[in-house]
Amino acid sequence: MCGIVGYIGKRNAYPILIKGLHRLEYRGYDSAGVALINDKGQLNVYKAKGKVAELEAFAAEKDTSGTIGIAHTRWATHGEPNTVNAHPHYSESERLAIIHNGIIENYAVLKAGLMKEGYTFKSDTDTEVLVQLIEYTQLNKHADLKTAVQLALQQVIGAYAIAVLDKEHPDTLIAARKGSPLVVGIGEDEYFLASDATPIVEYTDKVIYIEDEEVVVLKSPIANHQSPIDITTISNVQKTPEIKRLELSLSQLEKGGYPHFMLKEIFEQPRTLADSMRGRVNVREDNIALSGFIDNKERFLSAKRIIITACGTSWHAGLIAMYAIEEFAQIPVEVEYSSEFRYRKPVINKDDVVIAISQSGETADTLAAIQLAKEKGAFIFSICNVVGASIPRLSDSGCYTHVGPEIGVASTKAFTAQVVALTMLALCIGREKGTLAEEQYLRIVRELGQIPTKIERVLEQDKQIALFAKTFTYAQNFIYLGRGYNYPVAMEGALKLKEISYIHAEGYPAAEMKHGPIALISQEMPVVVVAPHCGTYEKVVSNIQEIKARKGRVIAVVTEGDEIVRRIADFVIEVPATEECLTPLLTVIPLQLLAYHIAVEKGCDVDQPRNLAKSVTVE
Repeated sequence: MCGIVGYIGKRNAYPILIKGLHRLEYRGYDSAGVALINDKGQLNVYKAKGKVAELEAFAAEKDTSGTIGIAHTRWATHGEPNTVNAHPHYSESERLAIIHNGIIENYAVLKAGLMKEGYTFKSDTDTEVLVQLIEYTQLNKHADLKTAVQLALQQVIGAYAIAVLDKEHPDTLIAARKGSPLVVGIGEDEYFLASDATPIVEYTDKVIYIEDEEVVVLKSPIANHQSPIDITTISNVQKTPEIKRLELSLSQLEKGGYPHFMLKEIFEQPRTLADSMRGRVNVREDNIALSGFIDNKERFLSAKRIIITACGTSWHAGLIAMYAIEEFAQIPVEVEYSSEFRYRKPVINKDDVVIAISQSGETADTLAAIQLAKEKGAFIFSICNVVGASIPRLSDSGCYTHVGPEIGVASTKAFTAQVVALTMLALCIGREKGTLAEEQYLRIVRELGQIPTKIERVLEQDKQIALFAKTFTYAQNFIYLGRGYNYPVAMEGALKLKEISYIHAEGYPAAEMKHGPIALISQEMPVVVVAPHCGTYEKVVSNIQEIKARKGRVIAVVTEGDEIVRRIADFVIEVPATEECLTPLLTVIPLQLLAYHIAVEKGCDVDQPRNLAKSVTVE
């Protein structure tokens, strides 16, 4: 949820921290703050409600000197978004300052105990409790800062990524994590700290991913050439850091001439899907090579059941995968919301395969779900975009989607890449089991190779979609309908509209409209129908006629050349013909564009919609 940044080195920290906050603002934008130790040894904390720009304006006339600092952009959990609740938080004596991503579940108990000891609290946050606890431990145990952090965290229940400054030690930055991501960047006589690699890539490609319950001590390299990085567990077990190289470029973090990251990411999909398939889909040899499957073939072939667990958009990708796996591999599939799966005491067997889907690889509920499944002996296969994230590290095997950073909060290119990865997996299992006819397998493989080009043809209708999107800015409610493979697409389209335009929308199986939702149909209720010419096409046409009979307004996504729906619907968007299992990759594109253009017309912030954050690392 929240974004954290830290720096220690030879440069002025403030500009680096601010730039880092801008890079991480997709993680939360309720408030922002920075803490710096200046050359005089003063610990200065500056905070502001709102986006990072508000913090910049507030700090413009302040002392922002210092070569060590931490910064934070917040997505509120405990306490309303305001300046007081913004991070960093001081300790009682203002000797310490802390930033935190996560939730301290037992903060109320800890707070009550500290208040009995005479501590006072200025904010409503759980984070302030943690910094007070660290200081209390420091004083009462006569402990150094690292030890105090270790001891304090042993009392904490919940998730955290933290960074702490102590003005008595201006050459030291301490950080720790559990359940929330944290990465250290290694530069030339300097170190960087962040929730993910996006603030770091500009300065270095060498990073260390901090593991759960690890505490890292960063010393100024200039003052401490001997051992500037020290990593231990909270129980003080020494760890050896593993340095990795970033697969990320600075250009991927820029808008590239587009007005919004979301639009850029929509238009990137021909390239990102080609990247996702590169080295995996060989059209010339009519073959799919998926190493995560090849290396664990027997686990998939012997699976009695596949459980897919995910949240939000990733859950919709999982539903599409259910159709494909059951059709091609003849293995029963269950698709679970991670938040429900982990708490409903699920029956998990050792011969189950659990597929976890997460763009960030840090989604807290999905992480907890696979931990539960792993304890039960299930085989864990993950679909993630971020290399080195927590979920792929915890998994037995998996597949990276390789679409590059997705900055827009509403997921677009990550979704289509997930669908591609899951479709490839379904095809591999089906072919190896012999439940998928070779002719059909070859036909789909060849068609997969054509999908990027066909998406380009859909994107050519962008201006047309933008034009009629203006018509629907008045709407307060939408219904999205689809059947089969395109029922999850309908739900995904509805989610996109909700996320960025704040218009209420619901996705339904088209046939279910008669069982309640049809009561809502009117001229004021636009209905988006995903109706490619395949599978249950005739049934969907009947559903459209039922809507028109009640004076509903229909936006239809159809196959190129469709004349039947065109005569009935108010607006039509065409997609090229393809295999039924691949239609979601084409039909979702117009829905992404429709949501985008309606939101823009309404004046909404499409990249940073209210109340949302990109990576949900708290429950």
